[in-house]
Amino acid sequence: MKTVFNGIMKNKWTKLAALAIAALWSGPTVQAQAPHPERIYLSGTGIDNTKTWEFFCSGGQNSGKWKKIEVPCNWELQGFGEYTYGRWYTIKGERPSDETGIYRYKFESPATTPGERIKIFFDGVMTDTEVFINGKPAGEMHQGGFYRFSYDITDLLKPGKKNLLEVKIAKESANKSINAAERKADWWLYGGIYRPVWLEVVPAVHMRHFVLNADQHGKLQAAIEMEGDAKGYELSVSVRSLKDGKEMYTQGHKPTVSHQIKDSNKEQLMEGNWMNIQPWSTEDPNLYVARLELKDPEGKTVQSRETRIGFRTIEFFPQDGVYLNGTKLVVKGVNRHSFSVDGGRATSAAMSRQDALLVKEMNMNAVRSHYPPDEHFLDMCDSLGIVYMDELAGWQNGYDSKVGPKLVKEMIERDVNHPSIIIWSNGNEGGWNYNLDPLFAKYDKLQKRHMVHPWADFNDLDTHHYPTYLTGVARFTNGYKVFMPTEFMHAMYDQGGGAGLRDFWDRWCTNPMFAGGFIWVFCDEAPKRSDKGGILDSDKSNAPDGVVGPRREKEGSYYAIRAQWSPIQLKPLLITDHFDGSFLVTNEYTYTNLDKCRMTYKIRTCETPLKNAMESGKVIAEGHVQLPAIAPGETGKARFTLPASFREGDVLELEAFDKEGKSICNWTYPIRLAKQYFDHKMAQTPMTLEAVQPATATQTATSIELKSDRVTVTFDPATGMISRIISGGTEVPFKDGPVAVGMKMRYEPTLSYVRNSNEGAVYCAKYKGAADSIVWRLTDKGLLYMDAILLNRASGGGGFDDAFMDSKVFNLGLTFSYPEKNCSGMKWMGRGPYRVWKNRIPGTNYGVWHKEYNNTITGESFENLVYPEFKGYHANMYWATLESDTTPFTVYSRNDGIFFHVFTPEEPKGRVKDTMPKFPEGDISFLLDIPAICSFKPIEQQGPNSQPGNIRIKSGDEGLHLNLMFDFRQ
Repeated sequence: MKTVFNGIMKNKWTKLAALAIAALWSGPTVQAQAPHPERIYLSGTGIDNTKTWEFFCSGGQNSGKWKKIEVPCNWELQGFGEYTYGRWYTIKGERPSDETGIYRYKFESPATTPGERIKIFFDGVMTDTEVFINGKPAGEMHQGGFYRFSYDITDLLKPGKKNLLEVKIAKESANKSINAAERKADWWLYGGIYRPVWLEVVPAVHMRHFVLNADQHGKLQAAIEMEGDAKGYELSVSVRSLKDGKEMYTQGHKPTVSHQIKDSNKEQLMEGNWMNIQPWSTEDPNLYVARLELKDPEGKTVQSRETRIGFRTIEFFPQDGVYLNGTKLVVKGVNRHSFSVDGGRATSAAMSRQDALLVKEMNMNAVRSHYPPDEHFLDMCDSLGIVYMDELAGWQNGYDSKVGPKLVKEMIERDVNHPSIIIWSNGNEGGWNYNLDPLFAKYDKLQKRHMVHPWADFNDLDTHHYPTYLTGVARFTNGYKVFMPTEFMHAMYDQGGGAGLRDFWDRWCTNPMFAGGFIWVFCDEAPKRSDKGGILDSDKSNAPDGVVGPRREKEGSYYAIRAQWSPIQLKPLLITDHFDGSFLVTNEYTYTNLDKCRMTYKIRTCETPLKNAMESGKVIAEGHVQLPAIAPGETGKARFTLPASFREGDVLELEAFDKEGKSICNWTYPIRLAKQYFDHKMAQTPMTLEAVQPATATQTATSIELKSDRVTVTFDPATGMISRIISGGTEVPFKDGPVAVGMKMRYEPTLSYVRNSNEGAVYCAKYKGAADSIVWRLTDKGLLYMDAILLNRASGGGGFDDAFMDSKVFNLGLTFSYPEKNCSGMKWMGRGPYRVWKNRIPGTNYGVWHKEYNNTITGESFENLVYPEFKGYHANMYWATLESDTTPFTVYSRNDGIFFHVFTPEEPKGRVKDTMPKFPEGDISFLLDIPAICSFKPIEQQGPNSQPGNIRIKSGDEGLHLNLMFDFRQ
């Protein structure tokens, strides 16, 4: 896709990404995650940095023999075993693949001093895992595929020699509840080591784990679990700024807080109050490094650990809301799987950075997942100000009370100190065990963050999934509980996502107990099938649910969400002769005053393909917009001084930037409406000096012909439709129209006529029903004008609603045929570059756009996934050129609000039912209304901007106009 002018797709995140990465790691190697110098990696750190191990698979691909495998990565993606999608149980007689695997890796034991211990950590293995060191078990089998676990292997190692690590893994668990929770689910089921494996060396007495609570005022509490008898040891905590490394001081003007351990209790508590702290929030994610040191009785430092923290206070109040630092928070969120095309659940720090930046670019501030994400994704959330709902896995089935408590502990111990985590989640859609609920507060002992059951009205927070627009009988907008749908706007194929989002959002925002929501889902989950030649597979309709593709290709909903969730919103604006450069803006930030942001304007001219047109497409003026100093929730007036050349332009572009200089949204407005633009450009077109013969109109029993020197248009006198167009001796296969769409009209040959005039050859086609007349006029230069008058008489249904109108108007206009095979691309002026639906116009901008022909099926054409899609509806057409090697032509709109339907997109082959509303018959349509799109719930249960239109025609109505001009000249 070539972009001639595209404001909204400009990416200003490069600078912010660099700052975020630099903040995460200031060492010689730039990393997108917090550093962990204590780790000695036996595997790679991610799918982009693996190590080669040996592997034996019991069944499926490459089974029965020892082979090489890259770690970390799910083994299916490495060409072993069998693929299974988690909804296998919906197919009669189907069973999930259940192969087992054995990993082998030889490593040298790290050097230690007397008394030091060596532990091995696994960050994620699917599913039942037995670990052996030199042939001896490291400990009991671990069960559960999304959690970190470890073993003390000191006594099993051979110091100074090669040691053999063996990992025996069963893809299906011996624990039925684990299979029900993790492997009977709406996601791909994988096997193997998919997250890193590493060693850590610790002293005999050490900090095994610590829980921190850093509040917005600078108070830092620590609960430290000791391993070994620590009596007589000393703990200390210091804090420095991550941004500049500056050491922070306590209110006692000391750089550290110390705690003498006077007993043998495992848990030691300490706290301190630091001065001049900048709180962490979604808009100011200020981070610090807390350094914990352990000194032995002789004063020698035996262990030090560092972790990034954010000083912030998260609170939940029933019948009120979620508060971050004392301010009510509304989350604009998305659900996200840990997923990569080449690794399955194995990702990388770079992918986490990419995903987090994409989330922020959509103007989101929150993410939820169905299981604990990669550690480096939480690091990025901490860095960029994305709040997180961290979930214990359980897709409609929960863990039992034997294994569940252990997994809750493992999840919370790993993630508890991330400032981004604001809510815990116990399972999904019924996948919870109530006995586990108290454990969340037990292990989150200092903050005791709120815990929910997603989709349930539970624990004073209603998280109902996929509500309708009017959901609210004693709940949601009509209820008295805080509500936060943890899944809504299901984005399967091209549905959901940004389509209809603003209707739901605006309605929910009318209730002060609205706490936000999470769109389903971030990306299409289509892994590479090693057993099918490397194709990408979403298991038909089960996993193409993303607002981005499997390789993070941006769909139309991506930009629609970005526009609708922009923290700066503009009130509706129309450029008229009275426009003075002022307009209303609303501050939808949570904390930021608009005087911290900035806005620019650009005045653009937009080219036209009219022959010999003057040069255009340039920025002819630009400058700054003065934003009002308004607090969040307020509306004020922004303004700029109109440049002298303002009225010479065609499009006003406004672009807003946050306080970091990041572009957050673009808005564009036509300076001239379509008719004014057309007349203006025609007046700029130089007159040709070549002599031309007058165009003529003739009628016979078999044809009506409008003929000029360069173009001849033939109509069928029995139907009034175009039957043939000849241009320069070549037939242009644009014909078989006009055909009515969404209305009924009957051609009246006896009332129709042709005539010759000074303005060209004229054919006036008269109709009964919805159309009054369609006047065709071919000029001497070969330009074909069409002027249609529709719905101007109340005569079809007894004086009120007319029988020639559909009771519900989904499409309304005229359609023609043109062979798709002839088309190689399209260049147009209007909203773009993405196609639209009635309820998904936000995110498109006025400009001149170009895209080459493609047959992309959204969420399915993974082998050739070209966005924007070529086919579909395009809004506010000013002109469009259908490119062709043989039969190109251009059409101009001479009235406003025309939707240009360009061919009909194919339905996904993997669909359960049709995903798109019915398109008009024919290939090329010019429409005054189009349908909305939806997912799950029918249109009737969507918002007002998704509903079909209706029209009541009254006597004296001037009717609707559909006025076009075609240029078929070759």
